[in-house]
Amino acid sequence: MRNLLDFRNYTPAEIEELLDRAAAIKANPEKFKDILAGKKLYMLFEKTSTRTFLSFSTGMTELGGTYYNQLWEQSNFVLGDTISELRYVGRNVDIIMARLKRNEMVELMGKNTTVPFINGCDNSFHPCQALADLLKVKEQFGTLAVNFLYIGAKNNVLNSLVDSLPRLGGKLYSLTPIVNDTGVPEEFYEKAKETGNYVEIDPSISMEELKKIVKDMDVLYTDTWVDMEFFNNPAFAKQKEETIAKMMPYQINDELLEGSKAIVLHDMPMHIGYEISQSVVDKNLDHILDQAENRRHVEKAVMVTLLEDENTKKYFEN
Repeated sequence: MRNLLDFRNYTPAEIEELLDRAAAIKANPEKFKDILAGKKLYMLFEKTSTRTFLSFSTGMTELGGTYYNQLWEQSNFVLGDTISELRYVGRNVDIIMARLKRNEMVELMGKNTTVPFINGCDNSFHPCQALADLLKVKEQFGTLAVNFLYIGAKNNVLNSLVDSLPRLGGKLYSLTPIVNDTGVPEEFYEKAKETGNYVEIDPSISMEELKKIVKDMDVLYTDTWVDMEFFNNPAFAKQKEETIAKMMPYQINDELLEGSKAIVLHDMPMHIGYEISQSVVDKNLDHILDQAENRRHVEKAVMVTLLEDENTKKYFEN
């Protein structure tokens, strides 16, 4: 049995296979409509969600299975022993997806689950989002060997891109004036740098130099600067104000993109007027929506792969 907590235990070939399967399922949904018939997915949400809930629920339904959704605060995970609760859930379903606040809880569940377990997002990693991003890049350019610049907070989304794209032949650059608490050690980034395909840009870079870099990019990517859980929370108002003031010079806007042919991606939800301008959103919305839609397709591929048996393998045979 295998889980998807992050990509550290996946080879480049295995990540490529997930992308290939996602592309196949996306291209011919009718062929795969019964591949998970009779299978049951349990979804547990400690963090708020639009894309994760909708993509997993519609994805499982489109594969012939069923899903069950539960909020963390309405479950006995709040009250009881985590391992016994988890194993009870495993007695009733075939696969579990959890969107949790802390990676420590994801790791605990991953070690103790009795059915395949998917990390739907935590503070350290967001693997399904990265797969959706990679599928969009491959669809757009026909290859992952692209120049890709992430501008924003050093967070879970960037971590999953660092965990994948450099090993798949893409050149990933990051400009991260803000560093979130992701619990990932510095060795994680150093290992990615050793591939020669991950470069961290000094935040003190001049706008003139940054614009030169942008002109050579195929993809610019940004994410919300302030975690969605905190954006409208009065307790974090001061931190939000300080973060926005520090990050505003790095907004992805028309001035930054002048002379660049790069497409712009955003994992959503967007704070327009902060990390990205309305004009750039208007020009790139189709790309951003392609990227968001791909969550459903890659998550289908993940579920099918984690639940693979002799029957499901036949669906991918030529």
